[in-house]
Amino acid sequence: MAKRFEEGGIFVGRWVIASMSQFDLEYINAEEEGYFEFRESGSGDFQFGYVSGQMNCRTKLVARKLRVEWTWEGQDEMDDVSGCGWAVLKGEKLHGEIIFHSGDETDFVAKRA
Repeated sequence: MAKRFEEGGIFVGRWVIASMSQFDLEYINAEEEGYFEFRESGSGDFQFGYVSGQMNCRTKLVARKLRVEWTWEGQDEMDDVSGCGWAVLKGEKLHGEIIFHSGDETDFVAKRA
């Protein structure tokens, strides 16, 4: 069962994007260092390349492992975009996927800032 963000403390903070399956680091860091940031309130934001968004997050237990899931709205080169995403901790790194509604999806790996 999904919950707001009571159990999301392990995800809270800023995570710098180390890699994405669809984009290279030059693109990821084009405007600023690519990142995901999760807040205790269950909100968050992200930036990579020319894409930025605001997230509404919750945690969910999947296969006995806690993960953070989110929906998001934002901009891609000044066009409105939206989608969803998820991530889990694997060791010290955050592994997940971000999906654009009716569009691209990309896996990512991020490390704590």
